Amino acid sequence: MSNHLKNEHSPYLQQHADNPVDWYPWGEKAFQKAQKEHKPIFLSIGYSSCHWCHVMEHESFEDEKTAKLLNKYFISIKVDREERPDIDKHFQDVYQLMNGRPGGWPTSIFLTEDLKPFYSATYIPDEPKYGMMSFGSLLEVIADKYKNEKNTLVEEADKILRHLNPKEDKIQATKLDNSVIGRVTEQAKQLFDPQNGGFNKAPKFPQASTLDLLLDVYKLTGDKETLNMALFSLSSMAKGGLRDLIDGGFCRYSTDNEWLVPHFEKMTYDNALLSSVYIKAYHVTHNDFYKDVAFETLDFMLAKMSEERLFYSASDADTEGEEGKYFVYSYDKALRSFEKAGIPNKAHKQLAQALHITKEGNFEGKNIVRVDDPKSIDIPYYQEALKALKKRREKRTYPFIDKKVIVSWNAMMITALFRASRVDSRFLKPAMKSLDRLLETMYINAQLFHSTLIGKEPKIQAFLEDYAYLAEALIEAYESTLDETYLITAQKLVNSAIEKYYEHGKWKFSRGEFETNADIYDSSYPSSVSTILSVLYSISSLVDIVYKKFVFKTLEIYSYDVMRQPISTPKMSKMVIRYLKDDIIIKAKETKLKLHITDVDKLPYPFALIKGDTNDGYTLCNSNSCFGHEKDFDGIVKILEKR
Repeated sequence: MSNHLKNEHSPYLQQHADNPVDWYPWGEKAFQKAQKEHKPIFLSIGYSSCHWCHVMEHESFEDEKTAKLLNKYFISIKVDREERPDIDKHFQDVYQLMNGRPGGWPTSIFLTEDLKPFYSATYIPDEPKYGMMSFGSLLEVIADKYKNEKNTLVEEADKILRHLNPKEDKIQATKLDNSVIGRVTEQAKQLFDPQNGGFNKAPKFPQASTLDLLLDVYKLTGDKETLNMALFSLSSMAKGGLRDLIDGGFCRYSTDNEWLVPHFEKMTYDNALLSSVYIKAYHVTHNDFYKDVAFETLDFMLAKMSEERLFYSASDADTEGEEGKYFVYSYDKALRSFEKAGIPNKAHKQLAQALHITKEGNFEGKNIVRVDDPKSIDIPYYQEALKALKKRREKRTYPFIDKKVIVSWNAMMITALFRASRVDSRFLKPAMKSLDRLLETMYINAQLFHSTLIGKEPKIQAFLEDYAYLAEALIEAYESTLDETYLITAQKLVNSAIEKYYEHGKWKFSRGEFETNADIYDSSYPSSVSTILSVLYSISSLVDIVYKKFVFKTLEIYSYDVMRQPISTPKMSKMVIRYLKDDIIIKAKETKLKLHITDVDKLPYPFALIKGDTNDGYTLCNSNSCFGHEKDFDGIVKILEKR
């Protein structure tokens, strides 16, 4: 028996359409039923490739006994957080306020019939464990309290909503200065894992925006330790596990410190952002390894995760109800694959050892393919082995792919393709075709939409992140092609974003059913505020300086948070540095400032004195340009860092 989800477009909601739970999509039909029957609402938020969402579905939502409790005492609503990030964002804020820590997925929220939240959790087990009561027991307790202590629950819910939306929003501002650069490095060092790369302990996320910031800080300061943190992390993440050495692409995060055992879902945004970071690392080091990883990732996305030039949102961790089944190998079957590929028998054991394939396994008795040093692979028959293992995979069931098209995530991929095209022109045509297709599909009669399925008419209007990331992709397109049409469209988008979401230096993420504030903190991907500021700053240089006032006002409002903890706001910190750096450049150009070797103590950080191969003196330069002449310093022989 299907429930009320059967006509929904969302692949995640479709996964639950045959549950015995009488699910409703978010909407008036469910709200009216709750009010008419005076029942509390159980709201479950997740996404199609979420492992623990699948676990809770199997344990509880497919269970007839649990479904009877939900259907008797509650109105149950399912939300796809990728389709409705505004709803998700609102209730993630609720969870954080209630529990004093960030939430996750699935998100489980209990609401009054008037949509006031009074209890929140994430995954809830079907049996008592992890210090939690079972889901069934919790349902009975909440149903009883709602019947007998409803006024108390409503009062608590009102308190939560008052804290969530305070009437007065205090603003602390501080001076923006170049000390933010040193603070980035120091805070990164405190969080850095010197054994395995990355930051913090497991579960470990790639944190692409942090790595991107560190590479920029290195370009400004020349600090080798900053560079090494970024490069060591990128190399460690590429060993295998988080990165899929067989098919290509990166998984969402690692469950261990070594980047070995991921949750195997692959998200479009991770692969887009990491491709861009590896390309930047290639520009910094000129080491082909970083370029190769980026290109491999983009090729995977183009081959496996796109259709009609648009990119799907994600692929699943589970296959046939088993996590990682598609990705891992037994020792015996791996060696059999080598044999079928014609690899000499005498090389099998050594090859298996080099690929970390053992009889014991490194993941639940099976093996995740991995190498010790991805930058310098000297393994006989390595490529042949990967092809053999890929051939074995092709016989397996591929994980479920969520074919939802999300504007912001597609735009991230398109941006990565344009950046790659400036290294290898073969990526230019796919980038342009994808951008044109995205605009044609999702930007209709000057109205931008958020998501849809390929071939379906989009219905959900865009959020700030869609305007920001699409405009960023358009700027990249302009820089790659010099086609001013892209620049004109980017300006139209930012004008709409300002009109819809800007308010006295602050930005809203959404203004529809839930009016939510946009964050400056980078979570799964960089914040929409920092992204729109980056675009506005580019347009202020390319089109009209008037846009710069929106940037400055926003930076001023968030200055205290960024200056105090810049590592928590990597893209916003990058924006502050860019703003400060360009301000110094303007002053330097106005005075035509030139310095000599004896003037090094007067050097305005983060600049360097650089000597060219034919230049007699030292000239003031930053990471992008030098002042006083137009010479390209290909023959740099010395860089003097600030003392």
